[in-house]
Amino acid sequence: MPERLHKEFGGALEQARALLEDLQRLGIEQLYTASEPLCFGDPESDQGPCRAETLEEIRADLGDCRRCTLSEVRTRIVFGDGHETPSLVLVGEAPGREEDRQGLPFVGEAGRLLERILFAMGLSRDRVYICNVQKCRPPRNRDPLPAEIAACEPFLRRQLRALRPRVIVSLGRFSAQALLGSAEPMSVLRGRWQSYAGIDLMPTYHPAYLLRNPSAKREVWEDMKQVMVRLRHDDA
Repeated sequence: MPERLHKEFGGALEQARALLEDLQRLGIEQLYTASEPLCFGDPESDQGPCRAETLEEIRADLGDCRRCTLSEVRTRIVFGDGHETPSLVLVGEAPGREEDRQGLPFVGEAGRLLERILFAMGLSRDRVYICNVQKCRPPRNRDPLPAEIAACEPFLRRQLRALRPRVIVSLGRFSAQALLGSAEPMSVLRGRWQSYAGIDLMPTYHPAYLLRNPSAKREVWEDMKQVMVRLRHDDA
């Protein structure tokens, strides 16, 4: 082999090795060939062979996100947590103080209430998947701004496409409106089956709302009973 080609070949190998090391540091341990393109819709209906994107790939793409100004005030990104092939996904609004500190969704007082609701349904955190529309905590828990939503919402949609649950429960007004593209209030949305990308969606109140308004727990339980019936029907 001529010396020039030998040097070029050696340089290419070093670049490939460095790339693989970078991917490993990001947690990507498997590469796919060009014959396995990503599905950008339903993997069962797309033309030609394709595969669903994985949560690991989505999280790696999110990286140390700097796509909006919330990155300047957050402590941790709160990507999501739970079973990777769940029947049920619960989508909240945005991380709170404890979530921002720990990097996990629903770990504060509202999270403990959500776990009690799941327990009453015969479920647990490790059998469902929990995430938020926003991955970073807004200052003073304010509603996210349009630019912040635009930067973050595509990652939620990719998560839901990868998870492909049978049922989604949206927790709170902001989550329901974001997923449904609706401006209707929770008093209109909650308790009525909706559809998101062909998946059954049940909007209900956020657990934090229940802490402030305990009388609404009865309504949330009625909503969750509908979810239980739908999940049992799908299992039949």
